[in-house]
Amino acid sequence: MCSRWDLSEIAEEVIRFRSDRDWAQFHTPKNLVAGLTIEAAELQENFLWEDNLPANEVIENAQRVELVAQEMADVTVYLVMLAHDLNINLAEAVTSKLRDNARRYPADEYRGRADKAPH
Repeated sequence: MCSRWDLSEIAEEVIRFRSDRDWAQFHTPKNLVAGLTIEAAELQENFLWEDNLPANEVIENAQRVELVAQEMADVTVYLVMLAHDLNINLAEAVTSKLRDNARRYPADEYRGRADKAPH
């Protein structure tokens, strides 16, 4: 089993699972993005019509956390397949995005603010 945050091992498992079933033929970028979007909506469904609960209150319900974890896994699987097929290194993409966001949203200026920076 892979370590907690090692996406490379997870990606290998996902791609091997797909390859063993010959499903790559169905996984065009459009279809993967559609699947990812559907799974993201199913993740969101776990919080629909509820107050804006903080995480510490959500985790008090183990059954709910398990449902959320399953949907997060589905989202991750689609994202990993899309990144693999488009030859995108997710770790590098996230690092680059965080660097850009740090530049756009300096901590001393945006601490405690929810507004977006102008482009």
